[in-house]
Amino acid sequence: MSFRLIIDKPKDAFTNMAIDKAILFAKQEPTLRFFQWKPPAVSIGCFQSLEEEVDTERCKLQGIDVVRRITGGGAVFHDKELTYSFVIAEENSLVPADLLGSYEKICSAVIAGLKNLGLKAGYAPLNDIVVNGRKISGCAQTRRNKAILHHGTLLMAVDVEKMFSLLKVPSEKIRDKMIATVQDRVTSIEKELGRGVSVEDLSNSLKKGFEQTFGIKLVLGKLGEEEWALVEQFREGFASSSWNNRR
Repeated sequence: MSFRLIIDKPKDAFTNMAIDKAILFAKQEPTLRFFQWKPPAVSIGCFQSLEEEVDTERCKLQGIDVVRRITGGGAVFHDKELTYSFVIAEENSLVPADLLGSYEKICSAVIAGLKNLGLKAGYAPLNDIVVNGRKISGCAQTRRNKAILHHGTLLMAVDVEKMFSLLKVPSEKIRDKMIATVQDRVTSIEKELGRGVSVEDLSNSLKKGFEQTFGIKLVLGKLGEEEWALVEQFREGFASSSWNNRR
C-alpha cells in the first residue's frame, strides 16, 4: 500500500496551517508531510486565548508569526524543529478508531523514526514522546470531514529562554522557575545525540519509521490543484485577526 509523502520547503505559519487543513478537506489521500517554519512562529491551540498566551507585540518586533491551529493543545514556539503532519481517513483500519489508540499508533511511527537515528524514545500519553524521561516531541489532533489530521513537532534544538520571551508569564520570578522546569523536562535531538542532525537525515529516518510501523510505502508527491485552491482560501482565514483573536 502506498501513501503520499510531501517534503515542503520552509513556509510561513499561515501557509503551513492552510496546507494541513487543505489536505484534510480535499480528496483525503493518505499523506505524511514534513515541513518547517520561515519565519519562526508561535502557534496556539484552537481553544486558547491569544491575548492571554502570547506577547504579540514582542513577536511582531522580532518578525515572528502568530497563528491559531485547528487542533487543540497549548502554545508552541516553532523554530529549530522539523514538523510533521499525517492525514488519513477515519475509516482506514491502519489507525485505531479510538483517540488514545490513534495517538499511540502514530506516535509509535515517530518513535521508530527516532530509533533509526539511534535514540531510544517512548510514548507518554496522550500527546508526548520522551527520550530519557524528557519531552522531545509533542502533537495534537483533530477529526473533521471523516478524516484525522495529526501533526507534531520534533525538537532538533531548543531555546527555552527565547520561547518564554514570546509567551506571557505573570512575573519574572515565575518565568525563571518555568524556564528552569522546562529545561529540565524538555530535550532535543542535538542534546541527546551530542551532535546536530540534518533535516534530510531526520526526514529519512521518520519516513522509514512510518513505513515500518504502518507497513506502507511512502511515495514522494505534491499537492494537487484542488488542494492548492483550498490553501489559498484557508490561508486568508489563518492570517485573519478574527480567527487568531476569536477567544
